[in-house]
Amino acid sequence: MDLRESITTIKGIGDKTAACFAKLGIHTVGELVNTFPRDYIFYGEPVDIKDTKIGVRNIVEAIVYSYVDVRRVRSLKIVTMTVKDSSGTLKITWFNQPYLKNMFHKGETYVFVGEIKIKNNMRVMEHPEYYRPDEYDRMRQELQPVYPLTKGLSNKTFQKAVKSARAAYLNLKDYIPDDIRNENNLMELTESYENIHFPMNEEILKNAIRRTAFDEFYKFLYELKILKNENVRLTNTHKVIQGKAVAEFIEKLPYRLTKGQQQAIEDILSDMGSENVMNRLVQGDVGSGKTIVAAAALFACAKEGYQGALMVPTEVLARQHFDELSGLFSSYGIKTEYLVGSTTVKEKRRIYEEISKGKTDIIIGTHALIEDKVEFNNLALVITDEQHRFGVAQRNKLASKGSFPHVLVMSATPIPRTLAIIMYSDLDISVIKELPKGRKPIKNCVVGTNYRNTAYKFIAGQVAEKSQVYVICPMVDASDTMDLTNVIEYTDTLKEALPPEVVVETLHGRMKAEEKNKIMQSFLDGDIDVLVSTTVIEVGINNPNATVMMVENSERFGLAQLHQLRGRVGRGSKQSYSIFINGKEDDEEVTSRLKVLEDSNDGFFIAGEDLRLRGPGDFFGIRQSGDMQFNIADIYNHADMLHLAQEMLDMHSDIVVPDVEEKIKQINI
Repeated sequence: MDLRESITTIKGIGDKTAACFAKLGIHTVGELVNTFPRDYIFYGEPVDIKDTKIGVRNIVEAIVYSYVDVRRVRSLKIVTMTVKDSSGTLKITWFNQPYLKNMFHKGETYVFVGEIKIKNNMRVMEHPEYYRPDEYDRMRQELQPVYPLTKGLSNKTFQKAVKSARAAYLNLKDYIPDDIRNENNLMELTESYENIHFPMNEEILKNAIRRTAFDEFYKFLYELKILKNENVRLTNTHKVIQGKAVAEFIEKLPYRLTKGQQQAIEDILSDMGSENVMNRLVQGDVGSGKTIVAAAALFACAKEGYQGALMVPTEVLARQHFDELSGLFSSYGIKTEYLVGSTTVKEKRRIYEEISKGKTDIIIGTHALIEDKVEFNNLALVITDEQHRFGVAQRNKLASKGSFPHVLVMSATPIPRTLAIIMYSDLDISVIKELPKGRKPIKNCVVGTNYRNTAYKFIAGQVAEKSQVYVICPMVDASDTMDLTNVIEYTDTLKEALPPEVVVETLHGRMKAEEKNKIMQSFLDGDIDVLVSTTVIEVGINNPNATVMMVENSERFGLAQLHQLRGRVGRGSKQSYSIFINGKEDDEEVTSRLKVLEDSNDGFFIAGEDLRLRGPGDFFGIRQSGDMQFNIADIYNHADMLHLAQEMLDMHSDIVVPDVEEKIKQINI
């Protein structure tokens, strides 16, 4: 079996199951085995029924005590039975699984795993996992992986597929020589694959994660090195010398720029007017005003007679940037266009033609900008906003649309400088630290779960004053494996808790792009009062009317990401608030970590504290979801692996990562 083969070559995966995997971006065997578990379940010792805890996952071994009953209640088929052990009885319930009637028989022993609830003064376990005792004993010998799923795809199916694909990764040759690997205490490549999917214990898993994090960092830095060598001291064929025009443009703005914004613009103009092509990062805290810096750069290019492109991660954000920048540029005769995935075919055809003929000066859009049909006439500047949402290849595919254009990337992700120097080694860095004048500091509080009702009243009060609210939850669906607040159920809870006139809607990453865009636009238009969302909102929209950010299960997020989320509010003139609900308030370490957010609104300070408090090597710590799009590696949890990858790249330049050169060639840098 080969990593490049279709997933349908795996036994048991037909077209229907393959379509489910495709929704997760998995089409090949390689994509399957490189989709790592999002969590692991430990199947421990069963407890007596009388000792089970309410509202959390429990494991009980019990005898089937009653016949299995199936009854219909409207459209539901409810399957129930009673089980018992020496300490008590437990009711088991499933919905719409009538085939289970023939699965269980009185007197048989099973192990049941699921959440316990109290109904009619009786302990009830709904939708449990169930195992024969001998089957359960085998499962206890290793941690059980929990994979990212989609409708129609079960975790058991995913596990089975990965087990069937083992041959593909067991044949891989390690690109790191044995002596270097042993010297740095790195697990062998095939062993790391095996143990990240099916670890025997936490210590082995930790070592597998360590090796995988190293691989992801090394490959990333290796790509950067190749790109840097390709781009090193490229002659600037698009000189932009428009300092006076940009100064006049800035002077006419209805507000004054901060020192950080002014310095970033000076850096950019200096680069674009020099002998070499610009490759620069503008790193600014959330709300620091990076957009106007990008606007000044695009303005300078257009005034010089060149084209500029700005690529952002969401359609709604692209539209917002288009509305703002076209308004700024229209009086100067600069033509701005907007291109996204949902743009009609007829409109795309017109836009493609005008871009290729040079009739459009500035083009703003999403991934649609890097489609093959987009051909620029004289592209001199490409800008990617929230650059960690785009891989190196995507960023450079946009750059390949021109003849060595200037490259500007922008990020609000606060990264400690020591790590930023490594992660952005191919770029010069400008940092904007101050916030624009007139912004009121966000008021923060970290509270326990008993504060929820008070928070709901506060939210209702803010909505009554015509403000809007974000509520963030860490999961989409209810999970049998983790006791976490989830978006779908939480939306229903909020609808019941808030006054009926308050409009509450749900947003999460599993929705289709069109549906997500529609909801984000409705929130921006003020038609939605409270938006319950996963972290998909992190870089979604700029809504100055949003004044409250409440995050459930805050302990599940890294500080830097919580700060990013908090940055969705405080963008207007109103006072804004962030409420972080701590689900582990008895844990002093967690409480101490979250207190950093309560005491500071400085993203760079928070990033440094996040690194210091967790420390490199905290492999089971909270992942900064979305950062750099690594599967496993996290610059906070695995900072030591990032440093090791950089050191190894410097010391052993002969260690080659397979397929990377070919990948670079394919994007025509």
